Amino acid sequence: MNHQSYGRLGIALALLCTGVGAGMASGFLIARANPTERPTSGLAAPTIVAAPVIGTPDFAQIVARYGPAVVNISVTELRKPTNNGSDSPWIPWRRGVPGFDPNDPFFEFFKHFEVPNGGAGGGRSMPLRGQGSGFIISSDGLILTNAHVVRDADEVTVKLTDRREFRAKVLGADPKTDVAVLKVEANNLPTAPLGKADSIAVGEWVLAIGSPFGFDNSATAGIVSAKRRSLPGDAFVPFIQTDVAVNPGNSGGPLFNARGDVIGINSQIYSATGGYEGISFAIPIDVALDVKDQILRTGHVVHARLGVTIQGVDQGLADSFKLARPEGALVANVDADGPAARAGLESGDVIRAVNGHAIITSGDLPVIVGEAKPGDTITLDIWRRGKPEKIYAKLGSVDDSTKAVSNTGGSTSKGRLGLTLRPLDLDERRDTGVHGGLMVEDVGGAAARAGIQAGDVLVAINGTAVRTVDQVREVVRTAGKSVALLVSRGGSQIFVPVHLG
Repeated sequence: MNHQSYGRLGIALALLCTGVGAGMASGFLIARANPTERPTSGLAAPTIVAAPVIGTPDFAQIVARYGPAVVNISVTELRKPTNNGSDSPWIPWRRGVPGFDPNDPFFEFFKHFEVPNGGAGGGRSMPLRGQGSGFIISSDGLILTNAHVVRDADEVTVKLTDRREFRAKVLGADPKTDVAVLKVEANNLPTAPLGKADSIAVGEWVLAIGSPFGFDNSATAGIVSAKRRSLPGDAFVPFIQTDVAVNPGNSGGPLFNARGDVIGINSQIYSATGGYEGISFAIPIDVALDVKDQILRTGHVVHARLGVTIQGVDQGLADSFKLARPEGALVANVDADGPAARAGLESGDVIRAVNGHAIITSGDLPVIVGEAKPGDTITLDIWRRGKPEKIYAKLGSVDDSTKAVSNTGGSTSKGRLGLTLRPLDLDERRDTGVHGGLMVEDVGGAAARAGIQAGDVLVAINGTAVRTVDQVREVVRTAGKSVALLVSRGGSQIFVPVHLG
């Protein structure tokens, strides 16, 4: 399944590989009656009911009881030295985040988290070290963490709060959900109780324990900000969003609810600096346990696949497709000979529900599909050409996916739409992979304001494939205040709502 690039948003989605965690001050909210309030003359005094005191749960008890089940994970990866010195042993964050400049006042402090390699000469492999967190889920040494914490690791060491250390074996890791399962040879280890991610509500208190910047067993608290978040490039995970302070090194550590049950694995942050900014994401424990079960049972993980490229439905697209609300997942492209194509799904369909579960935003669809298994048959409630329909699709596997291709097939003046169009020649059809469609030679007016560019290929309008300029003229002539253009640009297709006025 393709994903759009979000780099231009200017916000870095950082994996928390190693790393100083700041605790979030907690307080109490006490509701009181106004002590100056007096009953109105001639009326009975109003009954004042004391409001309950709302405060933080007993995090100290949770940390004392289950903190010993949270482990520090150290990894070593052997790399050949490079001539440009980019493999410096002093880089404190393992991947994706730059190290400190030697002139930085914190350089002398953070460099002590790394051990010198004794020189980089002779062409010998250099140990690149990193840290993360994890938690024990069985007394015989089964541990959950993030896949990115142990990625490419040649050696994994687990350290407990009682200072014991064990060499760990990576039983399996799933990059698509960022979950890994480790095993240490030990018995009678402390364990963390596992809960249900769906039991948590937005606004509830949560607690994270981990090793930010190598500070073992650091506890930070906050609330659940949102549930079932879909992030760019992580279509299989319905993330729990929190405002808990997590930093590099918290990766793989547990997220507890107020009752002391693990409901997630801390995994990512949104950050412009690489550090904590109040938006962090955890993998629901249910997703992690499903990955764990597959790894223990088969040694690998499989994910279901529908075989579509989708986009969100805004008000302009909803108006174009005559939808009552801007909800659902709009199918921009259907993989050739994929599960969706075999089921009869078409570009321009709007998926509004799967197995009875409503699709409100486009991110809901890949999450629901990701929770299914290859071979499952799902029921899709779709909106097609102004009418509701049902389609039944048998899901495939991500592993056997095929490359997505388009399934769609004189000049006109710009007019109401603002486009100058012509049919594609043979070379353009071959280069773009579009067998029908019209080339945009010039653009202005409504189409230009919507972001259409010269060189785009107009594939469909309001869900109907176009091959001639007359087709476009007719649709625009009878259209209301907006139309939805399916355009191909750079090998990708996307619907663009154009407000005609």
